[in-house]
Amino acid sequence: MINVSERRDIDIEQILPIYEANGWSSAQKPQALHQALINSHGLVSAWEGDRLVGIGNAISDGFLVVYYPHLLVHPDYQGQGIGQRIMARLKQRYADMHMHMLVADGEAIAFYEKCGFTRAGNTEPMWIYSGSDH
Repeated sequence: MINVSERRDIDIEQILPIYEANGWSSAQKPQALHQALINSHGLVSAWEGDRLVGIGNAISDGFLVVYYPHLLVHPDYQGQGIGQRIMARLKQRYADMHMHMLVADGEAIAFYEKCGFTRAGNTEPMWIYSGSDH
């Protein structure tokens, strides 16, 4: 049984396997990754017993805008609705926000469309990014 939680007592040793299994470059900066997640405005995790199987976070001004930078599910658990449950919990917490934002690419686009997101008009995502996983 998968439990979804907003707990923050998550060790980096529990987090890294999900990021490594998904090939995210932020796994190469474990201390920064841990601090970024634990100190996020919103943090939702999915657990099978004491194994972390999914995680998502939100950065927000607390009034108008929320941005969802990370949503990952361990590949062994993908396709079971865990990512949708994490995103539903995050969206519920920020339901009154004027704007919910994220950047999606590849197969993630269809997933986020299932979660209710649409393309943002004629906008283009822009960034300065030190990773190589996109």
